[in-house]
Amino acid sequence: MPDTSLMDKIVSLCKRRGFIFQSSEIYGGLGSVWDYGPLGAELKRNVKNRWWKSVVQERMDMVGLDCAILMHPQVWKASGHVDGFADPLVDCKECKKRFRQDNLTDTKDPDIRQCPSCGAKIDLKTSPARMFNLMMKTSLGAVEDASAVTYLRPETAQGIFVNFLNILDTTRKKLPFGVAQIGKSFRNEITPGNYTFRTREFEQMEIEYFVKPEEDDKWYEFWINERFDWYIRYGINKENLRIRPHAKDELAHYARACSDIEYKFPFGWSELEGIANRGDFDLKQHSQFSGKDLSYFDAGENKRYMPHIIEPSGGVDRAILAFLVDAYHEELVKDETRVVLRFSKELAPIKVAILPLLKNRPELVGMAKDIAEGLKKDINLVYDDTAAIGKLYRRQDEIGTLYCVTVDVQSLEDKKVTVRDRDTMLQDRIDVTQLKEYLINKIS
Repeated sequence: MPDTSLMDKIVSLCKRRGFIFQSSEIYGGLGSVWDYGPLGAELKRNVKNRWWKSVVQERMDMVGLDCAILMHPQVWKASGHVDGFADPLVDCKECKKRFRQDNLTDTKDPDIRQCPSCGAKIDLKTSPARMFNLMMKTSLGAVEDASAVTYLRPETAQGIFVNFLNILDTTRKKLPFGVAQIGKSFRNEITPGNYTFRTREFEQMEIEYFVKPEEDDKWYEFWINERFDWYIRYGINKENLRIRPHAKDELAHYARACSDIEYKFPFGWSELEGIANRGDFDLKQHSQFSGKDLSYFDAGENKRYMPHIIEPSGGVDRAILAFLVDAYHEELVKDETRVVLRFSKELAPIKVAILPLLKNRPELVGMAKDIAEGLKKDINLVYDDTAAIGKLYRRQDEIGTLYCVTVDVQSLEDKKVTVRDRDTMLQDRIDVTQLKEYLINKIS
């Protein structure tokens, strides 16, 4: 059963501690659009950096790309988005709202649907479903006419496909090889929701991996396992992940196969990342529409062919939400509930907190600030003296800080500080001169 209480707790924590804010909140907010606060920005950067490191920097068969959001309108004609990227929508005559047909409730009459929000019944004969394109339009240039229309990209993949020849020419890569990209995409979703899970503006982490046609099945399986293991590597409990192959009637018309890596969110099992075998559809389409030959010359086989493409495509926002949910823990400590985000060392937004035991002792505050100054170039840390030490610990636990360094009265005499571990709450007494080395070893 969906755990709405857990989701409510996470949403509250994210607002209270500065992970995620409603966009334009002082104006009443903008539906399903979110801003990442100070801690959320750090977490987001860490997720993207770890993805980039694992799929690009740690591999010899990958390169990166950063394409523009705006592209030539013909790109979206070739990709099929102009004609086929749409949802079937039904108008309700009672509440005057639009709903996706597949979100309406069936009744005994196959032509009648129950509207979930207002309870009205919709006759599909008199109110047939109409296709609504999900791309967001904009205009380029000073004159807003049909020739100026372009789109905010609904996916990052097409930028990789249209740069295929540029990448081949500049990198001299041989098959198999991949191109990775992180970037914003936009979809005018009619039914966004579940916090940051489905939004109109989102960020993708996407790979297009080009392979020999006869090797596509092998690489498809490889990337399913590779991406599944990545989430576990950075802290997701394996029990909360599963791989769901798509049925034939779910596949896009061009896809030979597709599997989703799903996460057990509080609102149920939902897609975290999709891995698709796109066949040779994309390069063929762009070859046809552009008039440019996008085939690959295989010097070893002395022939040309269209590579097949394996596409692992994940959402940054969905990954962050999954890492937040999986990190959230509650435990009873001395009859009080301790909330802690058990992020992995790599993803934790803040690694260390420097805390003076007493804020009204200038010598303690001065020593703590000096320690923070000496560490901040090497370690992402915070300094906090705005509450009693117990409350400061609880704050740091809630945001997932790995270690708290407390400067107490005895520190003035023995030049040692207390280092508290987030997960075990065990404490070590460390000499100030050895503190940097101690912490770097711990968080590495």
